[in-house]
Amino acid sequence: MLEIGEDLGALVVHTNAEMHGLEVEISPAGNDERRSHKEVLERVAGNRAAYTAVFDRLPAGKYTLWTDGIARARGVEIAAGQIAELHWG
Repeated sequence: MLEIGEDLGALVVHTNAEMHGLEVEISPAGNDERRSHKEVLERVAGNRAAYTAVFDRLPAGKYTLWTDGIARARGVEIAAGQIAELHWG
C-alpha cells in the first residue's frame, strides 16, 4: 500500500536484476543535499520477479534521482495523488 493523496504522490523506479540491492537516493529539485533513499528490492508477483525502488509520501513537484553520489535523472515529476514510474536498465 502506497501513501499518496491530496498533496502527496509516489514514484516506482523499475530496474533490472543487476541493480538488486542498489541504494537509490531522491532529492527535491534544487535541493540536492536533502536526500532520502530506498533500496532496489526484488518483488515477486505470480511467477515473475520485478526489481524496484518505491518512494511514497512525496510532496508534488520535481525531483532528482541519484546512485553512487551521481545525479542519474533530473526533473522527475511527481503529481499529487498519482504514482509516477521510471524505467532504468
